[in-house]
Amino acid sequence: MKRTRVLIADDHTLFRQGMRTLLASEPDIEIVGEARSGNEALLMVDQSRPDLVLMDVSMPGLSSFEATRQLKRIRPDLKVLFLTMYDDEDYLLESMQAGASGYILKDSPTEQLLAGIRDVQNGGSYLSPKMLAQLVDDFRTRIKSSVPQPRLASLTPREKEVLKLLAEGNSVKEIASSLNLSVKTIEAHKFNLMRKLDIHNKAQLVQYAIQKKIIQLPVLA
Repeated sequence: MKRTRVLIADDHTLFRQGMRTLLASEPDIEIVGEARSGNEALLMVDQSRPDLVLMDVSMPGLSSFEATRQLKRIRPDLKVLFLTMYDDEDYLLESMQAGASGYILKDSPTEQLLAGIRDVQNGGSYLSPKMLAQLVDDFRTRIKSSVPQPRLASLTPREKEVLKLLAEGNSVKEIASSLNLSVKTIEAHKFNLMRKLDIHNKAQLVQYAIQKKIIQLPVLA
């Protein structure tokens, strides 16, 4: 059996020790290191060569999101799973944009954490059911709104393409590079599509893309 090599990145010593104890009993998981900050995570990944990093959102020094972006540039195959106390949609979307494959709340049952690790390591995605329920509630509120929903048909083919790429977590710079367009052009497309769809932030953009089946919700175990 191939074991998933896991690095725990969290600034709380007791939490790291608890996670190590919890995961050490799983036959398909091996803890290869601990990091107390984003900077330390970068060093530890180079030294211990993990398959997956359990990343806390709030650590001193380099932000967890920037650390994740740098890790994914260095090791595109590395999986990052955010493990956090924040049930915040902006944090969730920021983690997706940084390249994470999952987002789990620290008050989740052990079974959800293990499912998240295994799903992400197998190439899938994982989202805490509590966060998923929060997104669904937001969808329902939007649907019940008396204001007519903007039509996807009002977008140009290029705007639809940019919408999909943004909702998948790509940055404007990354989209510009992949489409061989300037950053200013992509910013203009983003501005136009958000104006046409009456969308004002990243959370609404992802919600709209999921509702219209432009992107798919992660499958939960």
